[in-house]
Amino acid sequence: MKKLQFLLLGLLMAVAGVASAEPTDIVVRAKARDAKFIGTSIGGAMVRIRAADTGELLAEGLTRGSTGSTDKIMRQPHRRFESIAEGAASFTATLDISEPVFITIEVAAPYIKKQARVLSQTQTWLIPGKPIDGDGITVEVPGLIVDLLSPQTHRYTSLDEAPFEIRANVVMMCGCPITPGGLWNGETLEVAAMVQKDGTPFGTIPMKMDGDNTFTASLQTDGAGVYQLLVYAYDPKTGNTGVDQVSFIVR
Repeated sequence: MKKLQFLLLGLLMAVAGVASAEPTDIVVRAKARDAKFIGTSIGGAMVRIRAADTGELLAEGLTRGSTGSTDKIMRQPHRRFESIAEGAASFTATLDISEPVFITIEVAAPYIKKQARVLSQTQTWLIPGKPIDGDGITVEVPGLIVDLLSPQTHRYTSLDEAPFEIRANVVMMCGCPITPGGLWNGETLEVAAMVQKDGTPFGTIPMKMDGDNTFTASLQTDGAGVYQLLVYAYDPKTGNTGVDQVSFIVR
């Protein structure tokens, strides 16, 4: 009889625990360093919320929405408790919890740009019935997106086509444009191509801005071989960096 009573008591306690779980919202945003929020226009940021102690995945999804207001985020002074993220891309998860949970929030962004994707994370306590909403948890994502446009990957060419154009597209992690003299000023970036020939260093070639988001240089080869190019972009003011690579063959 006592054993049955204990079983019933345990069952009642378990039911009470389930019944006391409260749906609790948490809003997560990914913000590019020195730029705006990462949203639909650049494929979003993948947000994963895990139980910090066990690594259990509690929720995941992409941030959706716009990059936000340029004036509020980049031009106007920020005041305490004043939102800069109204209408900007976010991911909202609703977790049913009955006790405080210590969570790890991972943000991988921009999700569709694999060569530029950065994993940033933070941690916080989530309390039952106490939402983290409004601007929510904002995770900073450093870096620059670099796409090498020319030469094309694994292109076969001949010496008589030299010099070869090196052309790269560079934008902020939110997709915001880098322009000559603009808000994100490409003339202050250091962009260069590090070249190897048959696995041996060949030289580093500075690249110059050639229109919005575009940097170019000329590569004069000295013979046949496999050429590997690594183009990097570096902002000395913010520490933002980005890289893309390509190889091509000169016969």
